[in-house]
Amino acid sequence: MGVNGSSQSAALQPPPHSEEIKVTFPQEHVMLLTLNRPKALNAVSPTMQGDIERVLDWFDNEPGLWCRAVIVNGEGRIFCAGADLIAWNRRQNRGEGDNNEDIIAQKHGFAGISRRSTSGKPIIAAVHGGAYGGGMEIILNCDLVIASDEAVFALPEVKRGVVAIAGGMPRLARIAGHQLASEMLLLGKPIKASDAASRFGFVNKVVPKSELLSTALAWAAEITSSSPDSVQSTKRALMLTNQYAHVEDVVAAHVQSKESRRQFEGDNIKKRKPVWTNPAKL
Repeated sequence: MGVNGSSQSAALQPPPHSEEIKVTFPQEHVMLLTLNRPKALNAVSPTMQGDIERVLDWFDNEPGLWCRAVIVNGEGRIFCAGADLIAWNRRQNRGEGDNNEDIIAQKHGFAGISRRSTSGKPIIAAVHGGAYGGGMEIILNCDLVIASDEAVFALPEVKRGVVAIAGGMPRLARIAGHQLASEMLLLGKPIKASDAASRFGFVNKVVPKSELLSTALAWAAEITSSSPDSVQSTKRALMLTNQYAHVEDVVAAHVQSKESRRQFEGDNIKKRKPVWTNPAKL
């Protein structure tokens, strides 16, 4: 479990985790979380699920941690093939398979990301190869999605006898609209990165594969050059738009949020030169 990056980042110690994920700090205030089951196409196992949840909870809540953005990517040929169906079948055979109650009980959804709503720090997905099923549901809940030009995306659950219920359906419908969401969900066919950006709207930028990580790091650097109080308050407002239908309800909830109060009361709002300080613990 190596920690790379600057001298500040070198002191950071994420919680213990298996080799199914890698956690590094490639530049100041940025964490890189890599899905690390390349032989299984980064399919999410119960172990990986627990690892991601613990690391992201730590990332969100560690008082001394001034990381302000996380990049999620995948080792090997693709970003993520979804759930580990071998492990899922084993649980089914033991009578331990997921049911509707289990899905509701998953606080943060698939891979600890697909329904994560508590984080005030931006999540950037850097997608190569493909994102399928649960892997697609992960990126639909990320704040920014950068894809390589050879990446493909699919929600093929209807062809497998299951449903994309871990947060993917409502988010895709909000982003793409009912008809385009239906095209992906009811046909179950893969789409190209270019279509994901131009037609469906859930990819922000398409780049050559060789530029994928560098682009994600550059975007993270832009985020971390701004006030951390303002960034986290802004993300809270964005997340609240998924919970409330009316603008006034979003505004009222945001003004009353911890992030908004901290932003108005903190030292960073007083600064006119961008020399940001660590935001106070919420």
